Amino acid sequence: MMVAMSPTASRDLLLGDLDEEQREAVLAPRGPVCVLAGAGTGKTRTITRRIAYLVTAGHVAPSQVLAVTFTQRAAGEMRARLRALDDGTGTGAVQAQTFHAAARRQLSYFWPRVVGNTDWQLMDSKFAVVAQAANRAGLPTGTDDVRDLAGEIEWAKASLISPEGYAAAVADVGRDIPFDAAKVATVYDNYEALKTRREGVALLDFDDLLLHTAAAIENDPAVAQEFRDRYRCFVVDEYQDVTPLQQRVLDAWLGGRDDLTVVGDANQTIYSFTGASPRYLLDFSRRFPEAAVVRLERDYRSTPQVVSLANRVIAAARGRMAGSKLHLVGQRPPGPNPVFKEYPDEVAEATAVAKSIKKLIDSGTAASEIAVLYRINAQSEVYEEALTEAGVAFQVRGGEGFFSRQEIRQALLAMQRTAERQPDLDGPLPEIVRAILEPLGLTAEPPAGTRARDRWEALVALAQLVDDEVAQRPGLDLRALLAELRQRADSRHPPVVQGVTLASLHAAKGLEWDAVFLVGLADGTLPISHALSHGPDSEPVEEERRLLYVGVTRARVHLTLSWALARNPGGRQGRRPSRFLNGIAPQSQRDDGPSKPRRARGPAPRCRICNAQLTTPPAIMLRRCETCPSDIDDELLAELKEWRLRISKEMSVPAYVVFSDNTLIAIAESLPTDDAALVAIPGIGARKLEQFGADVLALVKGRQKS
Repeated sequence: MMVAMSPTASRDLLLGDLDEEQREAVLAPRGPVCVLAGAGTGKTRTITRRIAYLVTAGHVAPSQVLAVTFTQRAAGEMRARLRALDDGTGTGAVQAQTFHAAARRQLSYFWPRVVGNTDWQLMDSKFAVVAQAANRAGLPTGTDDVRDLAGEIEWAKASLISPEGYAAAVADVGRDIPFDAAKVATVYDNYEALKTRREGVALLDFDDLLLHTAAAIENDPAVAQEFRDRYRCFVVDEYQDVTPLQQRVLDAWLGGRDDLTVVGDANQTIYSFTGASPRYLLDFSRRFPEAAVVRLERDYRSTPQVVSLANRVIAAARGRMAGSKLHLVGQRPPGPNPVFKEYPDEVAEATAVAKSIKKLIDSGTAASEIAVLYRINAQSEVYEEALTEAGVAFQVRGGEGFFSRQEIRQALLAMQRTAERQPDLDGPLPEIVRAILEPLGLTAEPPAGTRARDRWEALVALAQLVDDEVAQRPGLDLRALLAELRQRADSRHPPVVQGVTLASLHAAKGLEWDAVFLVGLADGTLPISHALSHGPDSEPVEEERRLLYVGVTRARVHLTLSWALARNPGGRQGRRPSRFLNGIAPQSQRDDGPSKPRRARGPAPRCRICNAQLTTPPAIMLRRCETCPSDIDDELLAELKEWRLRISKEMSVPAYVVFSDNTLIAIAESLPTDDAALVAIPGIGARKLEQFGADVLALVKGRQKS
């Protein structure tokens, strides 16, 4: 039998190991609370302790609390922590679920009262219905086409956009869409019609769970009263990822009440393509003027060296979200500095990464504590190959291994059939393969649509792999090539829990490792080319910057960032390092592989906005072309000039001796948050850092808190 602790003992248990800001969040009075929680700052610990505190202090019964998050894994972790905190008060009985799980439970209960005798059924997959809707609209019904259309329907419903409003909405946000907007809208309309009461049963998709739940509470006063009598206190995790539809459900749950705690970080917003929007987090204080706002900035995950780099990556952010930047402060003991590496080609990059991973494992780092993170899934192939060659087991997270992907299996089958039916094909082998892959989706330009683009990227990677094989073995024919590719596929290590993790940056969100390798950091890959098509200072490019920030903050101790100047060995080295590394990557070592001597090579200074090479001293100082738009903090610049004038008078020297105007402008644009970021600005060396660094950083920090 569990015996309840005394209130004092219970309070000590909940608060004893929390820092000052975490404690402030836990003890905030009932009502609206916004916790701005940076990466690694203990947000899950904080919100579960807050829930437990509200319960143990008698402010709310466990059954009256509903905590929602976005994944089953996160909900499970929250439930486990609440059970561990249960001291006999029933904290473990608090409901912690995903939005969809909570809505499904509520809808099952209220449906008979709201709808009547009509049954409903949740679709396991909407694929067949979307395919039928697409066929009626005269659009292709290939797997990738249907998946992309389904993705558009999901985005529209999550964004509360009707079929009639779809075309205007995509035009307004500049969304990349797979087909003509009017055609997609027709498919969307057909889809909704096809779901309606088939044989007396209403087919619902996951978005419908939320729509019908919100409507039931909004339109039926009795339902609203019963629900609101049951739940009095709400907690939302990862609030930066909420969609308009989820916010509508949350508003229905609240019904004008304000007993709401939200937790989030706008600088980890990386799912806008699904309809997620940080505006609800950013506007929280405007909606609830009396809200308590707590900033969690003490990072317990990463070393100060990793934290410093993360701060420098996000310091260059632009747009509204940049105003919510959290300045992380590392709490762990110091560790090694992040490593930046440039390679002549992707094969050299992957080989070097595999070699470094082998050294880490041999020195005692568990393979399961190492990750290789990339922007697109098609980048995994060269790392699968390199790790296989190095004898290192791996697992691909959030996707299949390269040769296990459906489009690659289809491609190999098509090549096999061609080799059997036309054994005497004449012509260059790479051209023959590209002709075989063209009907499968290998077009000259990347298609619109997320799934179609994923397929295209995988097929491009396969075509480039063929180029590599032919370059190494010029006498290959199609049969021999197939044998080589199948041997590669068969040699891959099976997925194992203990293996090194290969994952996209999106799939890595919410995870962490002792050692992280961020690879392929070249312009056109990160930021991805279709983001750049919106403009160098557009929101899609800013979301790519946030992806890099998420990647950096996954590392606890070891962090390596690398890029290759060419795809293939001996290829034209025309790639540029990611613009997000401009002014961040120090003088780096060019690694040409074991057979060539290394030479010191510092990347040429490039504009942090358009990535053009910088040639003039003012441009190098500002880390941007003089013609590129400024994102200066004018009030900070004025404060810096006032400070400079005072210091120059005290020192009896001209103002420019302290700092030049361009240096002050560079500080007011880059907003350095630590010594490393400050000395990265040209013109600020060790002497000026010692003289003026503390003053300048204090001014910057003061502006960020205001």
